[in-house]
Amino acid sequence: MGAPRDIGTFVVWDYVVFAGMLLISAVIGIYYAFAGGGQQTSKDFLMGGRRMTAVPVALSLTASFMSAVTVLGTPSEVYRFGAIFSIFAITYFLVVVLSAEVFLVFYKLGITSTYEYLELRFNKCVRLCGTILFIVQTILYTGIVIYAPALALNQVTGFDLWGVVVATGVVCTFYCTMGGLKAVIWTDVFQVGIMVAGFTSVIIKAALIQGGISTIINDASNGGRLNFWNFNPNPLQRHTFWTIIIGGTFTWTSIYGVNQSQVQRYISCKSRFQAKLSLYINLLGLWVILVCSVLCGLALYSRYHDCDPWTAKKVSAPDQLMPYLVLDILQDYPGLPGLFVACAYSGTLSTVSSSINALAAVTMEDLVKPRFPSLSEKSLSWLSQGMSVLFGALCIGMAALASLMGALLQAALSIFGMLGGPLMGLFSLGILVPFANSIGALGGLLAGFAVSLWVGIGAQLYPPLPERMMPLRLETYGCNSTYNGTNWMTTTEMPFSTSASQVHNIERTPLMDNWYSLSYLYFSTVGTLVTLFVGMLISVSTGGRKQNIDCRFLLTKEDFLSNFDIFKKKKQVLGYKSHPVEDGGTDNPAFNHIELNGTDQSSKISGTRL
Repeated sequence: MGAPRDIGTFVVWDYVVFAGMLLISAVIGIYYAFAGGGQQTSKDFLMGGRRMTAVPVALSLTASFMSAVTVLGTPSEVYRFGAIFSIFAITYFLVVVLSAEVFLVFYKLGITSTYEYLELRFNKCVRLCGTILFIVQTILYTGIVIYAPALALNQVTGFDLWGVVVATGVVCTFYCTMGGLKAVIWTDVFQVGIMVAGFTSVIIKAALIQGGISTIINDASNGGRLNFWNFNPNPLQRHTFWTIIIGGTFTWTSIYGVNQSQVQRYISCKSRFQAKLSLYINLLGLWVILVCSVLCGLALYSRYHDCDPWTAKKVSAPDQLMPYLVLDILQDYPGLPGLFVACAYSGTLSTVSSSINALAAVTMEDLVKPRFPSLSEKSLSWLSQGMSVLFGALCIGMAALASLMGALLQAALSIFGMLGGPLMGLFSLGILVPFANSIGALGGLLAGFAVSLWVGIGAQLYPPLPERMMPLRLETYGCNSTYNGTNWMTTTEMPFSTSASQVHNIERTPLMDNWYSLSYLYFSTVGTLVTLFVGMLISVSTGGRKQNIDCRFLLTKEDFLSNFDIFKKKKQVLGYKSHPVEDGGTDNPAFNHIELNGTDQSSKISGTRL
């Protein structure tokens, strides 16, 4: 094992496989641009005409959730910090149950943009704040999702960096613009297939080389990588059972329950039953991808347990470990490294396409329609397509910015948690707290946002000490010292990032050691809870109890009981053929009057409330 290993490089077949994946995605876009009469209305374009069924939507939810950050980041996370990451399986279950049972209120209101809900429940100002936060957050995040994997893959495989960034951006924008949400959902289904295929090829080949899965598990066990049960309640430790269950649930519910790009998916289902079903089926997809990525991380450790490529300076960042492993073990199979790169990029494409479609939906519903209520459906459809092009270009521009940010990548990813938390708190106030009013909502949002930013930015400036992070040992004793002799290191210490090592010399205050060392999973939790509590306090003190609110905007016990009605009325709900009229969403009582004359209806509603 200790012999120097030369890793392979990309060959023509790898490029062919990668280009094939992009081509098929583009073809799906063209197909949906013309199939079934094309995208005639903005509802067709943004919501798939509300006629989608559960399975494709479920796979699409899985795909847009699993970006290339997952494909490249999770295995190296398991390699460095151990398999405790797999506790996320329980978190995913909780998140899906919460989204299906609590946040599916959006479905019965028949709205396109989740921020429409904020105006119905509070007022226009709250809606505008939510919309702007979402647009900023999504463009930031999407630029990073395009750029980060491109960089890691470029440094290991020599794949042309800007060629790939522009190609992915253009293809994505193309099929979003041509085919709307239907194309986004069906390309996602194809891309989940590619992701699982890429993962599986790595796991099978690694198991063959290492001598079976049992060897991989043994190596992991000997290296202390099977650290599933860490019940330390300390909120300052990066990953423990509790931080993952509690913090993880808040962080991911803010993405699943209230993020437009996810909600838009399940709102496009033809009935509420299909919408719930899609969420529960998607849970299986999340589990499959989690198991694959954790196994890949353990395979990484088994392969490099005595010669860590990161400490030995073969790769310059942990994200590059996975591509490094692929070129190491799959070099004799032309096309397979290409499949893996396609797998990482499928993650990117699906996340970016859902972001572009969601941004177009939010801009149309929240910024364009209220200003110009008289626009015809045809012009709205054209405008939606124009928005897709505009946001596609913005996201590619953001990727170019991300390349200049360098060290700020991590910061911008935390911003996702920092902004997501207060937004989720805002929606929770609306759905769960009957006496919350618009003053409380705005006050809570601002307070939650301020606290989130304080913790998040503090954690960036003063990174937590290694004993909080608990990285496991990485060894290099098996490396051949004559190989690559110039920049060879024998230490087993973690290479620190520059900011962390500079901060080491600063006198650390209790504030830095405690408040700023909070596990990153709790950023969202802090934001949500502060927003909820402050919002409730302000609402009670400003007469929130006196207002009269339509119970459709709240979570009621009927929402829970409706699960059991499905079984009584199963024949009616599932026999769609006998209900051709109700195809647009069988239980959408509010769809007609709220959607069609949205402006006067919402002013009436907010009028009664203020």
